[in-house]
Amino acid sequence: MTSADAAPTLTYEPPGPGSWEIDAVHFPRPATRYWTEMHPAPFKRGFTEFPRFYGMLFGGREARYVNGFMYGTVLPVDEAEIPERLARAEETYEKKLWREQLRDWDETFKPASIKFHRELQAVDPDQLSDEVLSTHLERCRDHHSEMVYQHMRFTAASMLPTGDLLAHVSDWADIPPAEVLDLMRGAAPVSAGASGELQDLIDAIERDDDARALLMSDGDSGEILAALRARDDEAGRAAAAYLDLVGYRLLDGFDISNRYALEAPDALLRAMRVAVETRGPAQADTGAQAAAIRERLPEEHREEFDQLLAEARRMYRLRDERGVFSDIWASGLMRRAALGAGKRLAAAGRLHDPEHIVDAGFGEMQALLAGSDEPTADELAARHADRTSRDAKSAPRLLGPPPPQPPDPSGLPPAEARLMRAMGIIIEGMFAPSQEAHEEDMLRGLAASKGIYEGPARRVAGAQDFDRIVQGDVLITEATTEAFNILLPLLGGLVTDSGGLLSHAAIVAREYGIPGVVGTREATDRIADGARVRVDGDAGTVTVLA
Repeated sequence: MTSADAAPTLTYEPPGPGSWEIDAVHFPRPATRYWTEMHPAPFKRGFTEFPRFYGMLFGGREARYVNGFMYGTVLPVDEAEIPERLARAEETYEKKLWREQLRDWDETFKPASIKFHRELQAVDPDQLSDEVLSTHLERCRDHHSEMVYQHMRFTAASMLPTGDLLAHVSDWADIPPAEVLDLMRGAAPVSAGASGELQDLIDAIERDDDARALLMSDGDSGEILAALRARDDEAGRAAAAYLDLVGYRLLDGFDISNRYALEAPDALLRAMRVAVETRGPAQADTGAQAAAIRERLPEEHREEFDQLLAEARRMYRLRDERGVFSDIWASGLMRRAALGAGKRLAAAGRLHDPEHIVDAGFGEMQALLAGSDEPTADELAARHADRTSRDAKSAPRLLGPPPPQPPDPSGLPPAEARLMRAMGIIIEGMFAPSQEAHEEDMLRGLAASKGIYEGPARRVAGAQDFDRIVQGDVLITEATTEAFNILLPLLGGLVTDSGGLLSHAAIVAREYGIPGVVGTREATDRIADGARVRVDGDAGTVTVLA
């Protein structure tokens, strides 16, 4: 490549007034043009709604994209709303308002979402005319946008009681947050990939030797899954129900650049085999751990500890459910529809690769289907190459001035102070990595999930690498989302660059009971693919052995 052909140097300017911080936990790689167009409005809508609902003293959060990376800024609250919000904070704790949102989720939002997912999923994009496919794309995009909003509107409900528990325990005793969070194990079955459909499949395969032989057989993974689904018996119906539930959910991330489960049939089949052989993730019994922590607390606080723990465990499943059953599924359906357009455009010679369609904006997708020559195949290929060549480590953490300090809770009324402190703990737990220094062959991160495991490192940069994962590997990646839970049975350990003790990677590692270390900052740079490593989820260290 000559200097004239080299890509231009990227510049990073604040996308608006104020301080903007990159979100490398949820978006460790650049987003597609489609995502950067669609995502900001529903994100802001949902992130503005929950602070008002609970009475928090910030107006919300806004997201904008710079060179494909998401930057966010906190929006101030209107001063005229402050008295109303202070009163609402009191009501939040008096009435446990998060329970109201959990009822809304279980009775209205979750079932309605699944129903519409299935309606869109029943449409085969390959069977549609160009005009009808364009309309289908629009339905998928609109649904996707609504699901992003839905994900965000339940943010505080999913985590506020957990932050409150951590705040109180830290006041009462010197107990590490990781030890308290271990009490959440078993409270979020979806984070461990559990579902009624998976259990039905496990039970049906156990009763049918022929179906089990087919599941475990050699051959093309996609053909094995299709043959299992096609069986006219209990095992076939159970397989079809499970694949209908998880098949079009993304395996990682939120953007349509990430693959859905049926696009990685090798990894999906191997994960199903492990689930059948082990009968699913082990059931967690945290009663003894909770009792041990309870004994370390002053006696006058033990009853309150029991109540706080019960509320945190009650709401904890919403942390990942709100993604799995909202935008992660909707994003997979949008990707499927887009790839339907990409395949026919590539067949007509108007794209170099069907996958390049994901780098078109939504209007561009529709224009291409309608016969437009723009953007060209070369332009989309260039966008794809650029997007897949960069990661968030190349981008500045902050744009604009440093963020202002949050208000001093000591000057707030008690309920508001409690609320804002809990939210501060949540934000830190989601995003703050370890800051401890590394050694030559040992990286220090956060002890996210207990246990010690030695195995081969599998460096994964995205869903395109998932078929390389074999049982017993240690996943080394920038970050994961709740979507990754389908494949977690294959792993012996998990290590991430980004995220804190309440990141999705930490949650799914705890639910599966595999050793996990998060927030190492540099694991993907310093651990080679295939290297043998020891993951110490008790100490929060990762050692390269060979």
